[in-house]
Order: sequence, then structure tokens, then C-alpha cells
Amino acid sequence: MGPLRYSVNVTLDGCCDHRAIPADEELHRHAVETLSRADALLFGRVTYELMESAWRPPAGASPDELEPFARTIDAAQKYVVSSTLERVDWNAELVRGDLGKAVQQLKRESGKGLLVGGVTLPLALTELGLIDEYEFVVHPRLAGHGPTLFAGLSRHVDLTLVGRLELSSGAVAMRYEPRT
Repeated sequence: MGPLRYSVNVTLDGCCDHRAIPADEELHRHAVETLSRADALLFGRVTYELMESAWRPPAGASPDELEPFARTIDAAQKYVVSSTLERVDWNAELVRGDLGKAVQQLKRESGKGLLVGGVTLPLALTELGLIDEYEFVVHPRLAGHGPTLFAGLSRHVDLTLVGRLELSSGAVAMRYEPRT
């Protein structure tokens, strides 16, 4: 059974709006490494549509330094949790029904694991106790606005630091596992 990992970029004040976070070549290289640790991506509708509009060819010519990320995310298998979308493509399948059962089945079928992004879906998966690793890439910026992570979480989740990487931009990628 593969693990379910969550990775997200966030500012020091908790904003996870992609428009508030500077992205450079090193950050995209790190994202490619993170993507390579998974067999497939798991998105909610909003994140899927955002990523598709930004990265599906020919979504605009990617600068050379972003090309590896663009190729990697384009080629990745994707699962999209949505009750409103009628269909998806871009190497994607819809996930419907009981979220917990569906994700447990995907985890059983996975070797390297699944990678989830976004805000709303990871909250639901955390509530279900299904996330095996959290990665927060914390950027040295105060945004003063935007969506925050885990708003409304019904219980505390204690985590243990299992990895840390400092980027030249001053961002720090920290990986955590839930304490058992």
C-alpha cells in the first residue's frame, strides 16, 4: 500500500494562495522531486482545474527552467474528487462516492503512493486520518490575505518532523508524519 502525501506552499502568515507565493526554478525542481515520489496525483475540482489551466499543453510556453515540472505534471496520472464535474481528461479519472473508501482503495493500488494538493480536499482527508505525510513549503513572505490551511479542523493532529530542506529563496520545506 502506498502512502498518501500532502504537499503545499504556504506563506509565514498561513496563506496558501498560489498568487501570493513566489515560484522559482529551485522550487519547481523540488516539486518535480516530490511528484516523482508518487504514482498519481489526487485533486479536488478546484485544484484540478487550476493545475490544468496552468500546466496542460499548450497552456502557454513554459520558460525552459519550468519545462521539467510542466512535463512531469502533464504526464502524471490524476484522480479528481468531484460531485459536480461530469467528466475529466488530462490523464484523469473521476473519484465519486464515499471519499474514505475511494482513497483507501487508491492507496491499496498504489506502489509509490499518491500526492494530494489543495486546501479543501486535504482537510477532509486529514479528518479521515488518511494522510501519511505532510509537506509544508514555508515561504518568507507575509501575504495578509488568502485561504489558510485546515480551517475548521475538528481535532488536533500532532506531527513529527521527518525531513527538512532549505531553499536558496529562504523557503523551507518541512516534511512531517502524524504521531501515532
